[in-house]
Amino acid sequence: MIFRNESLRIIQAAEVGFPAFYRVVWNRHVAEFSDLSAAERETCMNAVVAVEQVLRSELQPDKINLATLGNLVPHLHWHVIARFTWDSHFPAPVWSAPQRVVDKDRVAAMALRCAEVNRRIAEIMVL
Repeated sequence: MIFRNESLRIIQAAEVGFPAFYRVVWNRHVAEFSDLSAAERETCMNAVVAVEQVLRSELQPDKINLATLGNLVPHLHWHVIARFTWDSHFPAPVWSAPQRVVDKDRVAAMALRCAEVNRRIAEIMVL
C-alpha cells in the first residue's frame, strides 16, 4: 500500500512481472464507475491521473495502460500500468501471452526505480 484515505487506496500490484503496475482501488464496495457520485468520480479520476503523471515523469514509459476490467473481482479499481517496448508483453496487454522473454535485468532495475515512484505518489496524494 502506497496511500490510503477515506475514499480510496493506491497499491503497487507488481503483477505478472511488471513492477510499474499500480491500482487505484475505491474503498467502498461498488462494481461500476457510474455507481459513484460526480464528486467521487472526480476524486477517483484525479487519483488515476496522479499515478499516471508520476509514472510518466519518473519512468518515461512508452505507453501508459489504464483499465478497469473487474470481471473476476467486481469491485471498482483502476489499473495504471507503465509499459515499455522492451517489456515481455508489449504491445499486447499485460494479461496476454508474452511476446518475448522477460528481460530480468531491466525488470529488476525498474523495480528499484519504483521506490521513488511510490514515494512521489504518496507525496502528491497527501497535498
